[in-house]
Amino acid sequence: MSRRIAEFLPPARTLTCAALLFASACSKASEPAKSTTAAPGSGGSAAAGNTPGAAGGRGGRGGVVLAASDIATLQNGVIEDAVSVSGNLRPVETIEVRSRLNGDISGVYVQEGERVRAGQLLAQFESSQQESSRRGAEADREAARAQLQTAQWAAEQSTALFKAGAIAEQENRLAAQAVVAARAAVAASEARLRTASALSTDTRVLAPSSGIIDRRSVQPGERVAASTPLFLLVRNETLELAANVPSRLANLVQPGQVVRLGVDNRILESRVSRVSPTVDPVSRSVTVYVKVPNTNGAIKGNTFASGRIIGERRTGALLVPTNAIRQAPGAEAAPFVWRIAGGSLEKRNITLGVVDEATGVAEVKEGLSVGDRVIVGNVGALGNGSKVTIAGGKS
Repeated sequence: MSRRIAEFLPPARTLTCAALLFASACSKASEPAKSTTAAPGSGGSAAAGNTPGAAGGRGGRGGVVLAASDIATLQNGVIEDAVSVSGNLRPVETIEVRSRLNGDISGVYVQEGERVRAGQLLAQFESSQQESSRRGAEADREAARAQLQTAQWAAEQSTALFKAGAIAEQENRLAAQAVVAARAAVAASEARLRTASALSTDTRVLAPSSGIIDRRSVQPGERVAASTPLFLLVRNETLELAANVPSRLANLVQPGQVVRLGVDNRILESRVSRVSPTVDPVSRSVTVYVKVPNTNGAIKGNTFASGRIIGERRTGALLVPTNAIRQAPGAEAAPFVWRIAGGSLEKRNITLGVVDEATGVAEVKEGLSVGDRVIVGNVGALGNGSKVTIAGGKS
């Protein structure tokens, strides 16, 4: 019995080691916990070191560290009082050529993209019926003319006989009336001939003007009805930009003003041709039209263009980047900038003149001087009197 119990008991050395380990653990647990709070000036944790100072920005307490790219030095320059415009350059004139009659197309002689001249044959209807009607009308006219000549001769003879007393007055009047009827028959036959000739002419579809075939909607052998669109003819010697300008800027735009447009990596100069007299009630904008010469056809219709309508050009203006201008809450609050003076930040209210959003500069009328340094862009929260340190440079 004692032998079996001994087989299940662990060796003495095992029990001794376990007891020692347990005692060591208890000894460590009984020691007081050390403080994890960093001493002042020791740097603390990474999170604590990145905490911004009271004035905000990228710096320690009460200061801000800036890169040289965060600062702009004000200088005098040129600014234009301009209004931005953009849109598609559309051909001034597009002509839809339609069928004037019902019939079968016997031939089409132009392709899309082909330049045509005024009067050029574009397509041909099967014209045997119209041509036959025209010739019949010509024959009727000639017959009516012959009858008129006969009636006129008979009237002359009748008048002579009446004067000689050979016939009665009634017969003479009947001869004169025959002339009137013959003349009316000639007029009617000529009207029928004009109608038949017009139908015959309409079998030939001619270009109403010079231009380029933009769309061809008909094929040889196709039967079409009257008023069916056959071709779209585009005249692109002059293109037009219809741009929407905010109503608050509409009074700055007048016909004749210079417009600089960027088109296909080129700068084109044109002028405002006309301005809409009304404001769109939905978009609250006014449509401005700009004509762009395109004599050689280098610019394709519906090409996108963007540019500016040039107003007053001012030289020697004090310029500040628009991303340096800040606006405090409130409709009446004046715009301001953060100016660096004596190594510290100073909030300066400014009065603006012309603002050119396209080039990113604005004219400063009051509040700053040439050589002043201002903070541009978003560099975090800033405060009056904060010390400024420029990384790699001087404050």
